[in-house]
Amino acid sequence: MANTLPDVVDILGVGYGPSNLGLAIALEERNAQVPAGDRLTSMFVERQPGFTWHPGMLLPGATMQISFLKDLATQRNTGSEYTFLEYLSQRGRLTHFINLQTFFPSRLEFHDYLTWAADKVAADVLYGSSATGVAWTGEHFEVTVETSDGEGRTLRSREVVLAGGLTPKLPAGVVTGERVFHNHRVLDHLEGLPEIRHQRFVVVGAGQSAAEVLAHLHDRYPGAEVHAVFGKYGYSPADDSPYANRVFDPEAVDDFYTSSPQLREQLIAYHRSTNYSAVDLPLIEELYEREYGERVSGDRRLFVHGASEVSTPRVTGAGVEVSVHHRPTGREDRLLCDAVIFATGFQPLDLRAILGPLADDCNFAADGTPEVQRDYRLRTAENVTGGIYLQGGTEHSHGLTSSLLSNIAVRSGELVDSLASRAMLDAVLT
Repeated sequence: MANTLPDVVDILGVGYGPSNLGLAIALEERNAQVPAGDRLTSMFVERQPGFTWHPGMLLPGATMQISFLKDLATQRNTGSEYTFLEYLSQRGRLTHFINLQTFFPSRLEFHDYLTWAADKVAADVLYGSSATGVAWTGEHFEVTVETSDGEGRTLRSREVVLAGGLTPKLPAGVVTGERVFHNHRVLDHLEGLPEIRHQRFVVVGAGQSAAEVLAHLHDRYPGAEVHAVFGKYGYSPADDSPYANRVFDPEAVDDFYTSSPQLREQLIAYHRSTNYSAVDLPLIEELYEREYGERVSGDRRLFVHGASEVSTPRVTGAGVEVSVHHRPTGREDRLLCDAVIFATGFQPLDLRAILGPLADDCNFAADGTPEVQRDYRLRTAENVTGGIYLQGGTEHSHGLTSSLLSNIAVRSGELVDSLASRAMLDAVLT
């Protein structure tokens, strides 16, 4: 980290995943175009020891579900040095990628692209550090940070951008361990799995990640049974048709933000199948073909339990036990497994937890969701003149695309515009 930062920076970003990486790039490109006196200073804190993006979910063969053109910069600045095409050129693979004739790179390659961009951008990032609290002094924010070795420090900034990422969501009563875990670090957990005795796995969930984990386990353990369990009767195909995909257009954010609360709920309900509990149709067809082939051969390993639910896992000395309850018939199947994997989604950053007493100066709706302005800034009491910006947790106000990769480039530009205009106003007032 550079030692030339002022005592109070203009922007402090909490979290340094793709969202704040996109912001760092937009800030660098904006600073390159303005006089030195108008440049914004920034700093980021990230609890991981280095840049990473869901490394435990980089399953072999898994591809992105968004176009490579929805990278960190293209939709904001096609001439940027941080586009996916520039990355391919720098890696010497541009022509080879063109020959693939696809819009959807592998997840492994997109992870490499993000890492390349993080290494390239001149951002001040304090890795191995977690923000534990945010306070407003009346003039600036003070963010308390704890490093991985237990040391604490206080960072000061005029504006704060919270991009703390997602927290795995598990059903009530589920206790994680070596044999029971969430899918977000599935590869790490599988590497550390104790002895495999029962040759049986259970995957809970009906979304893309659940189906990908199911296929991976079926490939990785050729002698094991793999059971999928979910409440739907069958996997639902993701709607990635052109008109439905307009819900992810940058313009859709304006439409959603200006809609009534009732219309917002309707729009999200209409288009949940673009992002939630939905699976790419080719993967559904592949899994069905595998299962059907096993029915023909009589050598069953893949089992899909629709309209079903699992009991709370019970860890035994040799494995983990669950019961699969088929809701229409009431049938119970008891399974002794080597692992139970929950692909049950994520929940956004707990704002009240990180803001602490400062949350009392922020506006929350009756349902507990934060009130957010169009520029992703929390509505606060008048005494808090600094801005608290959110990168994530704004689906209720800005729509499905607000916290996804697909809108990072445009959202980063909007954030920089807002931050720059506020800095100019502060300069005039002081």
